[in-house]
Amino acid sequence: MDPVVIAVDVGSSSARAALFDARGEPLAGSHFHQVKYDARVTPDGGVEHDPAVLLDAVTQCLDAVHACAESAGVVGVGVTTFWHGLLGFDADGNPVTPISMWADTRSAGEADVLRGALDAADLHARTGCHLHASYWPSRLRWLAREHPEVVARVARWGSFGEHLETELFGEAATSIAMASGTGLFDQIACTWDAEALAVAGITKAQLFPLVDRQDGRRGLRGPWARRWPKLRGVPWFPAVGDGVASNIGSDCTDRGRIALNVGTSAALRIVTSESPAPVRGLWRYRVDRSMSIVGGATSEGGNIYAWCKELLKLPAEDVVERTIAERLPDSHGLTVLPFVAGERAPGWRDGRRAVIAGLTLDTEPLDIVHAAVEAVVLRLALVYELLAPLADAEHAVVASGGGLGRSAALRRMIVDAFGHPLHWTPESEATSRGAAVLALQSLGMIESLARARRPLGEMLTPDPVRHARYRVALERQRALDEKV
Repeated sequence: MDPVVIAVDVGSSSARAALFDARGEPLAGSHFHQVKYDARVTPDGGVEHDPAVLLDAVTQCLDAVHACAESAGVVGVGVTTFWHGLLGFDADGNPVTPISMWADTRSAGEADVLRGALDAADLHARTGCHLHASYWPSRLRWLAREHPEVVARVARWGSFGEHLETELFGEAATSIAMASGTGLFDQIACTWDAEALAVAGITKAQLFPLVDRQDGRRGLRGPWARRWPKLRGVPWFPAVGDGVASNIGSDCTDRGRIALNVGTSAALRIVTSESPAPVRGLWRYRVDRSMSIVGGATSEGGNIYAWCKELLKLPAEDVVERTIAERLPDSHGLTVLPFVAGERAPGWRDGRRAVIAGLTLDTEPLDIVHAAVEAVVLRLALVYELLAPLADAEHAVVASGGGLGRSAALRRMIVDAFGHPLHWTPESEATSRGAAVLALQSLGMIESLARARRPLGEMLTPDPVRHARYRVALERQRALDEKV
């Protein structure tokens, strides 16, 4: 039978599973399944997922692709999940907290306290993470203060990846890739950071053991082995961060290519075999012990459009797309700070809130959505300015993601705002593909990540006039940001 791997992708808004062949290409036909879910958002800034809901979504996806694998031999399972999710487990390995997400801003006050008490630059140099509500130190402190009775029941802290592994195998470990996005991990020594653990109020014993991404686990527990007999004895590789998988799946595996992904949020990232010096405004995580991944993520992306769609009486999406495509950049008369979920890169001010300036009686809903989406693009342009010097001089920017796939207008905004050519890849499931390629390399079926690369996709080139208009808009956004 032809060998295949299963990729499991647990995202912020849905879980997916898909079958990929030995070259890392998706199998033709209905070998893909997706289950959507919604986070619980609280008035005080909380963003949480129920681990039971996510586990049920993953098992539904695996049920579907397992049924499709009758004529193929499954040789491994690659897993990726969202970075920064924080979940508490009791002594028996059962979840006792919701999953606190990267967009949860309730610990912004604790992050502010830490910024005043610690050498933030030194901690950033070691952990690759800023002192911010997206990361675990401030959220662990907030939980200990606000919910001490719950924290008292927690024996270990981990992510959804560890929950999935514990459920399926009875035990779990944390990959270096996932650990590197917590704010508790020393990027150079590749171990937990003593100072970060101390300020977070936990010990190394309260975390899962560390493994590298190649360390697969075999032997599903009885109920799952009977449910998925094809997966009973194959290796399951530990979950890696979704940013790692997205870069690999977009074929951005070295400093010659910068990956741009727009999903619920948005990010720019490069993979490098070096350990570059930290850059204020960017984070530095790890793919594994030998490779780093550097970049910046905004808390806004497709969620801004979804927010506008929910609040404004917008016309059909094709009308919105056509209208925005026909407009000149920055022609709406508005200046927007798009921080509906706080700010991550490049300013890392978790207490920031969104602002729309310049509203008049004749402002229309399409003006607002146009300005809001452009505002996100302008924030990404700032991240690109910080990241580009770390890439090769003749680098390519490779864009992927569902939002970019649906909107040629958005792709045009980005290339004109960056002032740099953009290669568009139609791969809508780059994160899933990345999990599959990493699994195949770990299995020895792909010699190197570079060998799995596809040719660069369609290239868009910037328009100098439109770029100039975006530079003016960016300076106006910066001025408003300083004032508020």
